[in-house]
Amino acid sequence: MTDYGHELQFGTFITPRADAPERVVALARLSEQAGLDLVTAQDHPYQAAFLDTWTLLSMIVGRTERIRVSPNVANLPLRPPAVLARSAASLDLLSGGRVELGLGAGAFWDAIAANGGPTRTPAESVEALEEGIAVIRGIWGRTGPSVRVDGKHYQVRGAKVGPEPAHDISIWVGAYKPRMLRLIGRLADGWLPTLGYVQPDQLPEMNKLIDDAAVKAGRSPADIRRLVNFSPGGGVSGTADEWPEQLAELALTHGLSTFILAGDDATSIQRFGAEVAPAVRDLVAAERTRPSTPPAPAETKPERETVTITGEIPGLGLTPTPDDGKRLSARALWDESERPVAPRIDAERKYTRHERARGQQLIDIHDHLRQELAQVRDLVDQVEAGMLGIGEARSAINEMTLRQNNWTLGTYCESYCRLVTTHHTIEDASMLPNLRHADARLAPVTLRLEEEHKVIHEVIEAVDRALVALVAGQGDLKGLRDEVDLLTDTLLSHLSYEERSLVEPLARYGAH
Repeated sequence: MTDYGHELQFGTFITPRADAPERVVALARLSEQAGLDLVTAQDHPYQAAFLDTWTLLSMIVGRTERIRVSPNVANLPLRPPAVLARSAASLDLLSGGRVELGLGAGAFWDAIAANGGPTRTPAESVEALEEGIAVIRGIWGRTGPSVRVDGKHYQVRGAKVGPEPAHDISIWVGAYKPRMLRLIGRLADGWLPTLGYVQPDQLPEMNKLIDDAAVKAGRSPADIRRLVNFSPGGGVSGTADEWPEQLAELALTHGLSTFILAGDDATSIQRFGAEVAPAVRDLVAAERTRPSTPPAPAETKPERETVTITGEIPGLGLTPTPDDGKRLSARALWDESERPVAPRIDAERKYTRHERARGQQLIDIHDHLRQELAQVRDLVDQVEAGMLGIGEARSAINEMTLRQNNWTLGTYCESYCRLVTTHHTIEDASMLPNLRHADARLAPVTLRLEEEHKVIHEVIEAVDRALVALVAGQGDLKGLRDEVDLLTDTLLSHLSYEERSLVEPLARYGAH
């Protein structure tokens, strides 16, 4: 058993997709809400489909309160080390000490060269990384009042120190080859490989290279944290229920102490923080205090809720409106099988009359929206039958709640008037964020509901466009009918999913 004595930490490795910037930040916020310690993002400055990593990390620290951030790993060839050091120190100061520095020697050299960077051999990469670390630590004020590195790849002659970071930023190096591993042992604060690129049975030999180099340099191997990126199927197998035992084994056998989940699935992130991380900590703590006792089986953890609500909610006495499964349109704008499942309901809990009323309100408001949808369909029928002019139909639809409420759909009415409010987009601006804050397990569901709101907004716009086209003589009733059918499918499906997911949480926590 290898134990370097580091506290266990858990984080996420999020893709910095430029086509979904708000979702990237939302996943980082979810990582914090789920209780994780760290959020990281890959750094490929030559990748046009990605957000710039330092800009993204700056936004993340501005939208979070506690979680630490790090590039995973920073591309040294395209980020001059003196500038990189000041970027990291500045963000560390602005965030109150929440920045670490994952650092890489570079890869994809053709892409680096295409963006103005150097092309280096493996040996040159090691040399440049060693010089770069010296520059970075010098800028942070760890080697004297000024920085002087006269290297083959970096020449810094008398650069002024500063700004100094708010805390001692760790440098975690992502590497696999022996020469680079020995560099980590001499100079780095952590080793950050990815399972899949390295197999568990290779870890003892690689750890030994790091440890021997550390001892030779007068350091303790315990000075170097062992981190790892992993993904389902990439070094860790099975479902999230099976991860704790595997991660605990990696911690106890190979000394890994920071586990970083790679992927952009909100449900997996939430479960990783709320279920997996605590289970791993429990298993490792039990083994460390009872060396002869094997880790407790993962089956001791509570099972995940996998059954959706189709009848009366236990203990609450309310019945969410079921989805009858009927679809009018051949188009499907989302995959219903990918919807996250709400947390398990405590059937033993007793609810007050006021709490039951809070849950019932959501059903009542949704019933109102269902009635308005029926009116939309009736208006189309009247136009088709020649009983109503097209302009009159459009005017009537524009005056309905679906329009007035800025497409928030399903808004929770704080008073008991059972009417959809028109002065606030309460669900997206208040109700859903408040539920996430009250219970981090609800984050995947509420984020999915917000995404569906946007889709339904677009469908309502399509209905209006079909009406405009009909008025202008550029469309026909079939086109209008098709859009209304799609609105019917998406809205009714969404309302049912929202009720079975949120009626009980609203009763428990309220909307505000």
